Amino acid sequence: MDAKDKVIELDFQAEKQFLQLDLAEYYFEREVSLLRFNWRVLQQAKDSSIPLLERVKFLCICSSNLDEFFEVRVAGLRHRINRGDTKPSLNGDSPEEVLNNIRDFAHDLVEEQYKILNESLLPELEEQGICFLRSSEWSEKQRNWLRKYFKQQISPVITPISLDLAHPFPRLVNKSLHFLVHLHGNDAFGRDLEYAILHMPRSLPRIIDIPDSLSDGSENNFVYLSSVVSEFAEDLFPGMEISGCYQFRLTRDSDLIFNDQGVEDLAIALKRELLSRHFGAAVRLEVEQRCPKKLTNFLLQKCNLNEDELYRVKGPVNLNRLMELPDLIERSELKYIGFTPKIPSELKLGRSIFDVLQEKEILLHHPYESFLPVIDFVKQAALDPEVLAIKQTLYRSGADSPIVAALIDAAHSGKEVTAVIELRARFDEADNIELAQKLQEAGVLVVYGVVGYKTHAKMCLVIRRNKKKLSRFVHLGTGNYHAKNALIYTDYSLLTADKVMAEDVHKVFQQLTGMGKGYKLNKLWNAPFTLDSKLISNIDNEIKIAKQGRVAKLILKVNAITDPKLIQKLYEASMAGVEVKLLVRGICCLKPGIQGVSNNIQVSSIVGRFLEHSRVYYFYQDGHEILYASSADIMERNLYHRIEVAFPIENEKFKQQILSELELMLGEHSQNWLLSESGHYKLAKINTEKVQQNLLSKLAL
Repeated sequence: MDAKDKVIELDFQAEKQFLQLDLAEYYFEREVSLLRFNWRVLQQAKDSSIPLLERVKFLCICSSNLDEFFEVRVAGLRHRINRGDTKPSLNGDSPEEVLNNIRDFAHDLVEEQYKILNESLLPELEEQGICFLRSSEWSEKQRNWLRKYFKQQISPVITPISLDLAHPFPRLVNKSLHFLVHLHGNDAFGRDLEYAILHMPRSLPRIIDIPDSLSDGSENNFVYLSSVVSEFAEDLFPGMEISGCYQFRLTRDSDLIFNDQGVEDLAIALKRELLSRHFGAAVRLEVEQRCPKKLTNFLLQKCNLNEDELYRVKGPVNLNRLMELPDLIERSELKYIGFTPKIPSELKLGRSIFDVLQEKEILLHHPYESFLPVIDFVKQAALDPEVLAIKQTLYRSGADSPIVAALIDAAHSGKEVTAVIELRARFDEADNIELAQKLQEAGVLVVYGVVGYKTHAKMCLVIRRNKKKLSRFVHLGTGNYHAKNALIYTDYSLLTADKVMAEDVHKVFQQLTGMGKGYKLNKLWNAPFTLDSKLISNIDNEIKIAKQGRVAKLILKVNAITDPKLIQKLYEASMAGVEVKLLVRGICCLKPGIQGVSNNIQVSSIVGRFLEHSRVYYFYQDGHEILYASSADIMERNLYHRIEVAFPIENEKFKQQILSELELMLGEHSQNWLLSESGHYKLAKINTEKVQQNLLSKLAL
């Protein structure tokens, strides 16, 4: 380093020390940031450029996300408060302050959800001949049909529970639809009852499709299950007077606080813990708006909740169940244009995928490009007599996965098959336990990874005999081995026979299934060992280049940024003059636009037809561009508490393809939300013609 560089470095370090990059005012609170993401999802339900039935789906997605937020994030905050944890968030808020801010934001968000439903979606659906009929709008024929439906389809499967000394308030199942019935009079045993509970089994449809023959020419008429139950509940209590029947739903703590230390069999212990998931502590009560205060107070008292945790809603208490509506309506003009994912031309000729990979790598961008080559990679490996072994990680694969079927076929044919299954993938634990048992019964060697670290890496290794020599082939991806998710999530897949990369993958599997010191990897970055340090060293290189007066820039595309160490390093990069562009779908604790700290940082969030799920790290490096794809976000859990890999994109054609896609996402279009220093998001300037051209170029219509 020459004298000039030393002066620049000393000035930079002095400025950095003066600014104290760990100040709370330089950070956003992560939970509120996650709620802001759900707000962006909700805005899609208002966007008239999106087909109407797809807008209904966005409303449902927002509602579903909010459910999980309460089940996990709010429940976690309550745990912290109950155990006296006073550690503040990055922005300095105490757990109590965070919880209060969440409640304020969540109440506003829920209110906006139902405003969009009642003032936008339902009127527009009605204009299209899709009507949700109130009981006052039923014709006599419809009423008679619905009464019969109630008697034949609903009444036989529900059990009224009157509340008295012999029937205390029941233990309500998480997120299930219930009704509180307000009664008067004496029953057959002379009891003077006031309240009863009706539980609606999940098997009952929440939307009832009225036959066309009863609809007087209207194309699609529907009735909420709640409307039918409220209208005919008196049939369940003969001789009693019903003064009200009100739907409600309880959300419970569903996060598994599981200590795997000292556990001999993780699957058995986890299965035991899952039994309690549906009956955790209550965290939220949703009731329909017209429910009297006396009754809501009764429910709050029974559920051990306070007024702040009550959400009055103007409509069905579970908006998620509207997700089935598009499947009930055959109206293609109200849905997204269909498309067929592309398959690379070299894989259409019927050649063995292994022969193709000996000649060239394959990069796939799902869902624009098909997930079938990944499935075929495992299927062909299972059938190929020259394949000796298959090793694969499974995080979320789905109940009827063709990849799992292929692994079972491979084991049956005598191949050595190893599956590393992450049992603790949230809300997929039961499915993964069943999957593990199914694979074990087929002769697959099943391991659960490393105690204390979730296995989140997406890898498949195939070992094949080729002219008496062994060759390795690998698939590395940013998303799960789930064929249905690959149709709605954007992810990258790399299929390669690169010897160095395949050797690295083999070493990672050795770490997962064996014991010993960590292996040194040559191309892959892996957590919890080198991923964070590799990211930091590459940012440091950009900083060094910028301080020498040359072009320096980086792009990170992730689902979330919360790790303070990496955030501070990005602040340093901004201060040094590095152009930092971040594509952060969800949580972002980094605050852009702070003068002298982060004014060279742009934060974008893409919310659109597909869930942006791929993670990409790009560094300009003085023109020697470095590009990695990964399954890891810039979060403490990914960098330090999970098994993750990041893999290089070295093929120049593939590199330029991904870079062009990143630039497209960072450009002017209707799905790009820009984060401001205040924490609010606004849409980037829109070039509609350019958006349409780009969409058509991506989809194989």
